Amino acid sequence: MKLIRGAWKLLVGLKDALVLVAMLIFFGALYAALSTSRPSARAIASGALVLELAGSIVEQPQEADFNFGGTPGPAEIRLRDLVRVINAAKDDTRVKAIVLDLDGFGGGYPAAVSEVATALGRVRASGKPVLAYATGYTDSGYRLAANASEIWMNPMGGTLFAGSGGSQLYYKGLIDKLGVNVHVYRVGKFKSFVEPYVRADQSPEARQASQALLGSLATDWRDAVASARPKAQTAKFLLSPAASVTAAGGDIAKANLAAGIVDKLGDRADFEKRLANLVGTKSGKGAPTFNAIRYQDYLEATPLATNGDAIGVVTVAGDIIDGKADPGTAGGDTIAGLVRDGLAKKSLKALVVRVDSPGGSALASETIRRAVLEAKAQKLPVVISMGSVAASGGYWVATAGDTIFAEPNTITGSIGIFAVIPTFENSLKKLGITADGVTTAPLGGQPDIIGGTNAELDTVLQAGIDNGYRQFIARVAAARKMSPERVNEIAQGRVWDGGTARQLGLVDRFGTLSDAVAEAARQAKLDPARTHAEYLEKKPSWYAKLADDFARRNDDTDNTDQARDIFSMLTAGRRALVAQALGDARRMATGAALQARCLECAGIGPATVRATDARLLDLLLARLGL
Repeated sequence: MKLIRGAWKLLVGLKDALVLVAMLIFFGALYAALSTSRPSARAIASGALVLELAGSIVEQPQEADFNFGGTPGPAEIRLRDLVRVINAAKDDTRVKAIVLDLDGFGGGYPAAVSEVATALGRVRASGKPVLAYATGYTDSGYRLAANASEIWMNPMGGTLFAGSGGSQLYYKGLIDKLGVNVHVYRVGKFKSFVEPYVRADQSPEARQASQALLGSLATDWRDAVASARPKAQTAKFLLSPAASVTAAGGDIAKANLAAGIVDKLGDRADFEKRLANLVGTKSGKGAPTFNAIRYQDYLEATPLATNGDAIGVVTVAGDIIDGKADPGTAGGDTIAGLVRDGLAKKSLKALVVRVDSPGGSALASETIRRAVLEAKAQKLPVVISMGSVAASGGYWVATAGDTIFAEPNTITGSIGIFAVIPTFENSLKKLGITADGVTTAPLGGQPDIIGGTNAELDTVLQAGIDNGYRQFIARVAAARKMSPERVNEIAQGRVWDGGTARQLGLVDRFGTLSDAVAEAARQAKLDPARTHAEYLEKKPSWYAKLADDFARRNDDTDNTDQARDIFSMLTAGRRALVAQALGDARRMATGAALQARCLECAGIGPATVRATDARLLDLLLARLGL
């Protein structure tokens, strides 16, 4: 019998090995086939470049993954790729027009959306047509569409503007019901990230800071839209939507047309007829349609420049966490390794640190900062380029730079630090469970999540937080040439818009990533025109490349099934924010205790929803019977 069982195990193992080899061969062949079919520059024919923005604009997308039957994650569009494509299309004679397909647009932080809108405005100013289409435009979508020469909308749709701000989750009531004790150690009266765990509502300090920040962003949106499209009467739909819609008999689309918010009402077929008249007709399978250039094809046919000296660019995007991480999350060890490898192997003449992060682990932020300082030790200029958000731990990293660039609507500051430790002694008591034991030192068994913390630990942790805040203040003071007292006045965890941050001295200049790269070249005494950006990034694995190619090859270019009315779009956005908030709460309980993170940042841009966050929300709704 032993011989038979051994032979059977051998056969099963051989079978599994053969299946694995067959799968590797299959996926390898599929990847090779898809890779060889990528277009070259000569493959781009004349037509309209279609920017089908079915997703959110982000600084650094997460790696693609196969999704066999599950709920697909939100699509993400890399900001620098999108801007590069638009800039190239402006002077490309093959591109007769640019089409903004915004039916599936997931939005973006104000600074990212503004950069894309500015690029589109340059195309329109050059005389090249820019046409936008959507069933309904969100605030972010209309910020882009306002720069189009023609704005189309489905007559069954309609556009309402939500403005900045909204509700966020507070967990104090639930925490009390569960009997959980949340021990908070923090510095800064405006450091509000911990409030959802210790309060049932927003503190007066947090409300004051949020009103100032959101008011500034709202003013920026109104001014930008008015400049790009003076005839659009957006104020009535922003400030008194009920009266405007009621006066139009509930027909939002016609009211939008009368207010100059859109130029034409028509369905997608009408819009494509207009494009066919503008750029020509393509025949083939099915009904004739307009000559279209796919965004991904054009992107691949417009490679990054590689000539001249290299200016290194490292991206700190997403939550800053300890250890290693894939793109879209800023793993401290991963980014530090990328910087050190670039300094050792890339012959860099300067370094630009692109920060697009609300913060996270203080330890990981310091790990990244120290790696950046190694570039300064090699006498390389270091320029910081703030993206949409560079707050808390993101600003901690920024203190390593010689010069800091930001956008007027960059979200920054939040100079503060905190720690949160939950304990469950009261929860266990409700179940009849208690904890007891013997220790040989005051900190023995601490932090004790089942028995609670003691006064000794509380004192030690708060002293550590105070010291961490002093270190943060000292780094900012040294970098910005201020006194620690002055930094403390403008710190306290408060979040600022980029314009105010510049007035306060936290930022040097306004500008994009390209501006920062050019400045780094000048500081290295080089001609910016004879340099190129060398992106220090983790190369995607063959599996991620295959998943990305597979997703794109199966993408249906006709996205009429994705069209959503404005109410569905607004609802989807709020649902995503709830999912993100639940995920943040879970990560707070399981991540690094010592945090430098911004709460206000999360509700301003698109929700970063991970698959686990979506499942957590689905589970909660199911338990509530919704």
